[in-house]
Amino acid sequence: MEHFRKIFAELIGTFCLVFAGTGAIVINDQFGGAVTHVGIALTFGLIVTAMIYSLGEVSGAHINPAVTIGFWLARRFESALVLPYVVAQCAGAILASLTLWALFPTHENLGATAPSGAWYQTLILEFILTAILMLVILRVSNSKTLGLGAVAIAVGATVGLEAMFAGPVSGASMNPARSLGPALMSMNLSHLWIYLVATIAGAGFAVALDFLLSIGIEKSSDSEKTKRS
Repeated sequence: MEHFRKIFAELIGTFCLVFAGTGAIVINDQFGGAVTHVGIALTFGLIVTAMIYSLGEVSGAHINPAVTIGFWLARRFESALVLPYVVAQCAGAILASLTLWALFPTHENLGATAPSGAWYQTLILEFILTAILMLVILRVSNSKTLGLGAVAIAVGATVGLEAMFAGPVSGASMNPARSLGPALMSMNLSHLWIYLVATIAGAGFAVALDFLLSIGIEKSSDSEKTKRS
């Protein structure tokens, strides 16, 4: 039952993320730029913040397969839940895109991510964006001084910031499920592989960076203990 609660929370959280975030894109397109690019970036950041606040104590509010895989690579998440989390996240994203399609059936891509320039530019950018996001998540979630609220604000702010400056270039996905849902429902699949590969690779790279940073902390801590003794 505890596992079910966590998996269900991930489905709900990812649904809300994709529904609000890509919904802002769709509504902006349908109503003459009423939301604006800044508004879209803020929507993504704020919905992530809200989901961490509301679901963080239930499932950790990963709402992102790359984050789940990153936590697993960092040995901070149990293997048995990796696949159920990823399936739930993808299902939530697809359901959100299905809902948006029902509401706005004439929209061309339902907020699907696509490169605005060369494919390798988006590949590199999504790798770096996801690495930054995952590093922030790993560091703040492991902090002994920050509470859930501070973690939610830090992660949501990172998402909003990255969407603000990188959105016009790559869509600033940082999330395989966020790209998968709209791509499947609108059948815009030609560039989907970029957002699957780059985000997961970026999360893995962040785990390596976090490991290096943690070694430094552990060495400093051991040195301090030796001096005191």
